[in-house]
Amino acid sequence: MPARLAPAKVNLFLHVGPPGADGFHPLSSLVAFADVGDRVAIELGEGSLTVSGPFGRALGSERDNLIWTAVRAFVEELGRPMAELAMSLEKALPVASGLGGGSSDAAAVLRLIRDVFAPQIDDQRLERVAARIGSDGPACLWARPVVTEGRGERLSPAPRFPALDAVLVNPGVPVSTPAVYRRLDARGDFGAVAPPPMPDAFESPQEMAAWLALQRNDLEAAAIDVAPEVGTVLDMLRAEPETLLARVSGSGGTCFALCADDIAAGTLAGRIEALAPRWWVRCCRLGGPWD
Repeated sequence: MPARLAPAKVNLFLHVGPPGADGFHPLSSLVAFADVGDRVAIELGEGSLTVSGPFGRALGSERDNLIWTAVRAFVEELGRPMAELAMSLEKALPVASGLGGGSSDAAAVLRLIRDVFAPQIDDQRLERVAARIGSDGPACLWARPVVTEGRGERLSPAPRFPALDAVLVNPGVPVSTPAVYRRLDARGDFGAVAPPPMPDAFESPQEMAAWLALQRNDLEAAAIDVAPEVGTVLDMLRAEPETLLARVSGSGGTCFALCADDIAAGTLAGRIEALAPRWWVRCCRLGGPWD
């Protein structure tokens, strides 16, 4: 059964502006992908989606899954019926965790379907399909570092940087993205959304962490208002000596800490697991793609 990693998406910074007339908030973000995530697989079958893994039960109705949205969008782009697929999803990422799991799952399925059953669909057409699964679809399709703008659908190349050793920590509390945006609107804490000036490349994790410290996640305070446990995670990470930078990813749920190397990340992860054994803690590397 052909399978693919659907990597966690991490917003290294996330600048959010006030909502426009359509209700959507413009944003800019530097996105990287982790070498950990969910896993999806497909084969010819009876038109089903089997969900397993530690967070499988936390998902909603099977037919609400973005994977089905991706399949329907692919068939529409293909312009003809396609053989029924039996799909599987091993859900290893927490749900509603600010890691783009649903979009990454759907994007990975799109690549699998194209590669196995419809290689005549070129990259441009596949990107058009990915845009239909949501704002994160285009970035998640290739899972490489990128700067996103607009609703997240406008992409431009990211600066070059070494793979970043990091620790992801989630306190086990789902965080609703709509609730976070409502809180953001109530707070009125909007920032400039033009991407900040960036160098062509960062030479070290320390250099990149220092530059990122000048940026923001404009959803961070709102996410902590909605789920104070996220603030507890962030405070703990920022107090540890291995942490170069700690920040909330996306609309919250998960925080990340950048470290100087894999030894520092492993030490930090072990300490957090000992202090908070009920939390979800993972060492990873941020960059991508991880094909």
